[in-house]
Amino acid sequence: MDIRVDNLESPEVLALLHEHLDSLAPTAPAESRHALDLSGLRSSDITFWSIWDGPVVAGFGALKHLTESHAEVKSMRTATSHLRQGVASKMLQHIIKEAAVRGYSRLSLETGSMEFFEAARRLYTSFGFVPCPPFGSYKTDPNSVFMTRQVNELAPEPSYP
Repeated sequence: MDIRVDNLESPEVLALLHEHLDSLAPTAPAESRHALDLSGLRSSDITFWSIWDGPVVAGFGALKHLTESHAEVKSMRTATSHLRQGVASKMLQHIIKEAAVRGYSRLSLETGSMEFFEAARRLYTSFGFVPCPPFGSYKTDPNSVFMTRQVNELAPEPSYP
């Protein structure tokens, strides 16, 4: 699989982004959904990567600059055709390594508190993310779980409980 910086123009990536946003719509009220749409992902403070399995998009993820020392994991998604094949782990490891290269000391994220997001929370925990208070412009929200970790030079292999 190949991870590359993506300009969000290929039909395959755009289709997966629409699938991502559509799947999140029923999970929480609009004010509790923090997934970025196309214009948000094209913002200058976001780096967006897609991961490809040959000619097929397998997933994507993004890194958002918050401060000189703090960044946020955004928009992690695995294509249905590639679930449970290590795509999310590979993308998250890539994002953690990129955060280290860029000199961030902290990497945080927001995900949902509902059952729908349980697999995502397990993945983040396996990579050393721990619960934390809201960060950046987030506010306390019963529909959100906030997680953070220190950024080291090397992203760890996931540690599954």
